[in-house]
Amino acid sequence: MRAQLVPLWDPLVRLFHWSIALIFIANYFFNEAGDDWHQWLGYVAVGWLLVRFVWGFVGKGAARWADFFPTPARLSAHVNALRTGQAYHRLGHSPVGALVMILMMTGILMLGITGYMLEEIDYFWGVQWVEDLHEWIANAVMALVVVHVSAALLESYRLKENLPLSMVTGKRRPLD
Repeated sequence: MRAQLVPLWDPLVRLFHWSIALIFIANYFFNEAGDDWHQWLGYVAVGWLLVRFVWGFVGKGAARWADFFPTPARLSAHVNALRTGQAYHRLGHSPVGALVMILMMTGILMLGITGYMLEEIDYFWGVQWVEDLHEWIANAVMALVVVHVSAALLESYRLKENLPLSMVTGKRRPLD
C-alpha cells in the first residue's frame, strides 16, 4: 500500500528552486561571461532571491525561515545524529541542508553584486580582482551545488525516500 503524501514545498519555493538551478547552470556552463544573456539571467536570479527572502517571512510551513533556520542547537543535533549514524528526519530542510542552501543563496547574491560591479560601475570595469572574485564565488557555489545534490541523493538512499522528487511534486511522505 502506498503511503499518504503530505504537502511540503509550495509552488513558489519549487519555482524558485528550479529557476535558480537552471539560471546558475546556464550562466556557469553555457552563457559567455558578460554577454547579454549572462547579465539578464543574473538580474533575474537576484530578483528571485529577493522574492524568496520575503517569502521566508510571509510564506507558510517549510518555506518560512523560522521553520528551518540553522541555529547552533539545530546544527549540533543534526551533526551529532550524522556522526553517530542516527536517523534525523524532518519534513523540510535539515539544519545542515539549510546551511548549504543559505550559503548557495548568499553566493548567488554575491555573484549578482560582483557581476553588477563588473558591468555597470565604470570604476570596476576591467578590474582583475573583481573578475577573479566573481569567478571564485561561481566556483564556490558550484561546489555547494555538488554537495547539495550529493547529500540529497545520499539522504534519499538512507531514508528510503526520493527527496528530489518532493521538489518536483511539492509532496513528501509524513514522518513516521
